[in-house]
Amino acid sequence: MAARHGLFLLLVVAAAAVAYAGKGKGHDGGASGGLRFRREGGTFKVLQVADMHYADGRRTPCKDVLPAQDRGCSDLNTTAFLYRVLRAEDPDLVVFTGDNIYGADSTDAAKSMDAAIAPAIAMRLPWAAVIGNHDQEGTLSRDGVMRHLVGMKNTLSRFNPEGVEIDGYGNYNLEVGGVEGTLLANKSVLNLYFLDSGDYSTVPSIPGYGWIKASQQAWFKKTSASLQKNYTNEHPRQKDRTPALAYFHIPLPEFGSFTASNMTGVRQEGISSASINSGFYTTMVEAGDVKAAFIGHDHLNDFCGKLTGIQLCYAGGFGYHAYGKAGWSRRARVVSVQLEKMEGGEWQGVKSIKTWKRLDDQHLTTIDSEVLWNRGSNGGRWKNRDGS
Repeated sequence: MAARHGLFLLLVVAAAAVAYAGKGKGHDGGASGGLRFRREGGTFKVLQVADMHYADGRRTPCKDVLPAQDRGCSDLNTTAFLYRVLRAEDPDLVVFTGDNIYGADSTDAAKSMDAAIAPAIAMRLPWAAVIGNHDQEGTLSRDGVMRHLVGMKNTLSRFNPEGVEIDGYGNYNLEVGGVEGTLLANKSVLNLYFLDSGDYSTVPSIPGYGWIKASQQAWFKKTSASLQKNYTNEHPRQKDRTPALAYFHIPLPEFGSFTASNMTGVRQEGISSASINSGFYTTMVEAGDVKAAFIGHDHLNDFCGKLTGIQLCYAGGFGYHAYGKAGWSRRARVVSVQLEKMEGGEWQGVKSIKTWKRLDDQHLTTIDSEVLWNRGSNGGRWKNRDGS
């Protein structure tokens, strides 16, 4: 039975790859890596995949599943789920937010990473990644893991900003252009920040996990200020800040600010942040452009909560070799950013940011749909093409 189950998953994976061969969407001409909003619907959709913990494929067993699921369960279940959700959501960008592989259990870390990301590549989707605290525990160093990610097909991941002395690996930003043929076609109307939140503290007197360092925050502040200057000063000038999203792996201490009364989703384990607060949340608040930050790390948490104008969101665990909770479905988070449409029918800047989660159950159930951010009614008005 186990052999037949494994063969079935292999067939599902192969069929999905074949079905999507040659079907990649056009992403040419956008602000960063060809990313831009769709003309039909004026949307840009991001699928977040957190904590796959991929290792050696069919030889790697699942953790924390129901007895009926255990026999024959492996990394291939993770691959099958990824194909399912990619087909269902058809995202414009896939973001892998760390612990993409479980290095300690992978025979060859590079091959494990290739297998983990393979569905996005097979479907010719643009993707980006950051690294967590387990990716480097195998045959590749932390530096080596990020270099491998940067060299893979269809990736928009970057090693680090050029000419900047900065801690970590995989600190970069991507800009998303407006709809082709519109006033904002060649302007970044949505910014995406990716940061390395580290693995473990290297300071003997500070135990626990790593954190976003001062050099990274300095880069973030400089990048944010530059993007806002371009958005408000370059033609066509806009009055409001262009909104941004941030992706990293380890939660900030501020993720512990929520209870059932002020969050959407569940908190089923502690907030495993660094034991010190490096101040990155305050840095984001001061910059003013980040509307939501998305993380992984704590697999049994999948909530969003708003604090001082920023939504702090977990994705929930995705991978079957990662720890989980039997009977609690693996899941992924989707974010859909919507542009505003003028009376004349032209797409302008961002109007709203929404999110929901997809469960790996029989129906690929959608849960916890919510609006994370809406441009306020007292916000700046989008200008028409004639400047009025």
